[in-house]
Amino acid sequence: MILPPELRDLIAALQSEIEALRADNAALRQEVADLRRQLDKNSSNSSKPPSSDGLKKPRVAGSTRGQSGKTSGGQAGHAGGTLKQVAKPDVIKRHEAEACRHCLAGLTTAMVTGVEKRQVFDLPEPRLDVTEHQAMIYRCAHCRGRTTASFPEGVISSAQYGPRVRAASVYLNVQQLIPEDRVAQTMADLFGAARLCPNSVVAWGRRKAEEFKAVAAQIAALVAHACVRHLDETGFRVAGKGQWLHTASTIALTSYRVSDKRGDLSNRGGVIVHDHFKPYYALPGVRHALCNAHHLRELKALIDIDKEQWAGQMRDLLVEANGAVRGAVVEGAARLPTLVLRTLIKRYNAIVRRGLAFHRNQPPLAKKIGARGRAPHRSGHNLLIRLHKFKRDVLRFLYDFAVPFTNNEAERDLRMMKVKMKISGGFRTMAGARTFARLRAVISTGRKQGWNILQTLTANPNTLTHALSP
Repeated sequence: MILPPELRDLIAALQSEIEALRADNAALRQEVADLRRQLDKNSSNSSKPPSSDGLKKPRVAGSTRGQSGKTSGGQAGHAGGTLKQVAKPDVIKRHEAEACRHCLAGLTTAMVTGVEKRQVFDLPEPRLDVTEHQAMIYRCAHCRGRTTASFPEGVISSAQYGPRVRAASVYLNVQQLIPEDRVAQTMADLFGAARLCPNSVVAWGRRKAEEFKAVAAQIAALVAHACVRHLDETGFRVAGKGQWLHTASTIALTSYRVSDKRGDLSNRGGVIVHDHFKPYYALPGVRHALCNAHHLRELKALIDIDKEQWAGQMRDLLVEANGAVRGAVVEGAARLPTLVLRTLIKRYNAIVRRGLAFHRNQPPLAKKIGARGRAPHRSGHNLLIRLHKFKRDVLRFLYDFAVPFTNNEAERDLRMMKVKMKISGGFRTMAGARTFARLRAVISTGRKQGWNILQTLTANPNTLTHALSP
């Protein structure tokens, strides 16, 4: 049947309109899926911080770490931290009885047969010990000249706070992130330093950071020469402008560096553990290990939101591989058995192939209006490409037991900076930001080294530098 030209034109127009509607429908479906995915993300299946979860926090059972199978509380063999009595208490108070609790007869000291001891650990009344330094003034009998004895180093005013007060103030401000005015209040409430002002806290921190310049440089040099180090960065504001805090750390050292560019990186040699920030791959002479905590969170999103089967298989494989490495370390092995290693890698390759085949069979995503370049990939497809292209970096922990499974070391070292931003909003000056970073580097390193922090903040910098010497 031959249709009239006008009818054929009408049918062609309708078909063109249907195709356009189908394209619009596909684009809207894709947009709804993207929005739904954003709504379903939380701290357990993405890099969003836990504070962003609000009242809809995920259950602990949904953690990427999974359940250990252990009972709650202290485990067998755990040393515990129960408060115990000391051999020599500071104060002894004796309590005596006057009458027998049975027959009400009088009691005397000669009737004592033993002592039951109970100790109470408490803080002394808040007060400051005041030490007066008296420099003797002499009149020479020979020339009648006047000579005044020297005061100890650091004693420069008629009335001043001592090194432990200054150290405690810096500790509260830099380690516990208490703002300067509240540090002054805390010192007054806890220690009776009623006249301490916030400006003094700022000045003490600046002075201590200058004293620790060589210590921080020593820490940075040791981290730079470490065989394995963790790198990460986070944004913060200085004088209203966006800046970056970079960290390079090990299990025993923490170094911080402030820069105006996220990609301002400088590392050479060894293995760097990171979260696949692309500029890291431009660094010369380094090997890479990718953070699998990030991969587990991304896989959880693909399991919970996108329902992609391969993601669950990959998650189970990574967790099993990490468990195999931990078990080998406990047994004192230096590497995985060859059969176990080959089996894990073979399973990894098979899962990646299945995932890529799954995504090749999916309809292509439409480009957004005005977008240039290739058609976009789904989130799972992008992750698969990374797992395939950077397989060696993802699985480096299998080959080298010195390389950890995650980059949590660096993330922990940066976490308090985000808390600082929530409390203070930012720094007023770049000098203030660098002061904070230097002090945090020394305090964080001291904690990793097992040092007492107040003693660290009152120690001679040369002593700390010597203690860190390899």
